[in-house]
Amino acid sequence: MTRRIRKVLAVGPIRGAVEPLQRLLGEELPGLEVDAVAVVGDLGIAWSKPDTYRAVFNSLGDMGLPAFWIPGPIDAPISQYLRESYNMEIAFPRLRGIHGTAAIADGQVLFAGMGGEIVDDPDAPRVEESMLRYPGWEAEYRLQLIDQFDQPVRVLLFATRPAHKGLHELGSEVVAELIKTYAPKVAIVAGEGAAEERLGTSLVISPGRLDLGIYSVIDIHDGSVEVGELAGVTAGQTT
Repeated sequence: MTRRIRKVLAVGPIRGAVEPLQRLLGEELPGLEVDAVAVVGDLGIAWSKPDTYRAVFNSLGDMGLPAFWIPGPIDAPISQYLRESYNMEIAFPRLRGIHGTAAIADGQVLFAGMGGEIVDDPDAPRVEESMLRYPGWEAEYRLQLIDQFDQPVRVLLFATRPAHKGLHELGSEVVAELIKTYAPKVAIVAGEGAAEERLGTSLVISPGRLDLGIYSVIDIHDGSVEVGELAGVTAGQTT
């Protein structure tokens, strides 16, 4: 029987901190009673990205739950990220990279997202070698596929925060418009600290940086959020 997804473990930038991820999934996960995991980049570290991707994806695959992720701006070149994602999705069928695309979990929940930095300037250069950066129109174009699905519950992932005029918060107007247009139950976005806010009808969650030991557990049905912290984790801790 397919497990219904209600609670999602949300993980912010890992930045090569594989040990905290392994601790979280190995020691904390059983007590969290989550049904899926969502990761918003950055995933790797500059000097060993393919190895880091493999360690991250293997850790996610070993836990046996559905997992969805997008890369962050530093996860370039895109070829390395895509190759490792492809290999791991073959080895672990419950893993799905959703950079510029979508996947369905439990037949009910649609996960979709766009990684990298999304910039509002339509003439901004598109970059995938030195970093991942996309003009806003590309994010809009690639996520049009959401309309092809009729799943009532949607979860969107972005590595770029949305702008919030009401709260005077800086961010991408394009990402804010995408959230308002597709009205997900939850949008999970990268950020420096754990935070939550409302944007239209959607709950926008920044789960915190896992490389600092911070993560969040989101109930996508009632909108409750619990922030957790791993003891003894410092920035830059890697395997």
